[in-house]
Amino acid sequence: MSFGMILGAWVATGLTLFIFTFLYKDNPLFKLAEHLYVGISVGYTIVKAYDTVVMRLIYEPMVKQGDWSLLFPLGIGLLMLARYAPKASWLSRIAFAFVVGVGSGLAIPRVISSYVLKQIEDTVRPLASMGSDGLTFTASVLNPASNLNAIILLIGVTTVLFYFFFSIEHTGPVHVAARTGVMFLMISFGAAFGYTVMARMSLLIGRLGDLIEYGSPQYGHATVVLGLVTIILLIVWSRRQTARAADQPDV
Repeated sequence: MSFGMILGAWVATGLTLFIFTFLYKDNPLFKLAEHLYVGISVGYTIVKAYDTVVMRLIYEPMVKQGDWSLLFPLGIGLLMLARYAPKASWLSRIAFAFVVGVGSGLAIPRVISSYVLKQIEDTVRPLASMGSDGLTFTASVLNPASNLNAIILLIGVTTVLFYFFFSIEHTGPVHVAARTGVMFLMISFGAAFGYTVMARMSLLIGRLGDLIEYGSPQYGHATVVLGLVTIILLIVWSRRQTARAADQPDV
């Protein structure tokens, strides 16, 4: 195994353990790892933006391919820098107007298609299928296109709309429908929250898997060694904090 891979394993292990020290309390090791993470992330983003926007989208098409029509979007982009000149800051509004206009023009149709038309399409699915043998009903919950799921979806959409319908008092059948809508909303929120939690858990499992792998002899027992070093540094820092607190005079 190459030295670069071993060094990368040690750095990744050390930073991961430093981040986990926040479970004890806020400490310099956690701040070091946090600052490195933020700084490296910002630096990587800047470099990738320069390589993608400046080199691939502007320099290469203009210089190597002769597409000088890109001077127009380049000029609009440079107008954003006028924000740093107080007397010429009004020029940046032109660039931001183009960005907001183009972004809205691209986003609005996609949002309407995804969150409006797609929802309507799923709501108006047939409650029974017509086949050669007449009407058929599929009751498979695991099949999203089944008739049973179409009925459940129709009930859910209708009852949720009843919950947000405030023109009449929620009493009687309207109250039952509204409470049913609340149940569907809670299921939706719970599923979204569970998806978020599982996504974070997958990240945690990935980091723990790396720590277990880097603790093997081929990586020089990086997890064990750096774990002991981290514990020792935390003990030393904690004792210094206690000593400083003891040396301070009582007010």
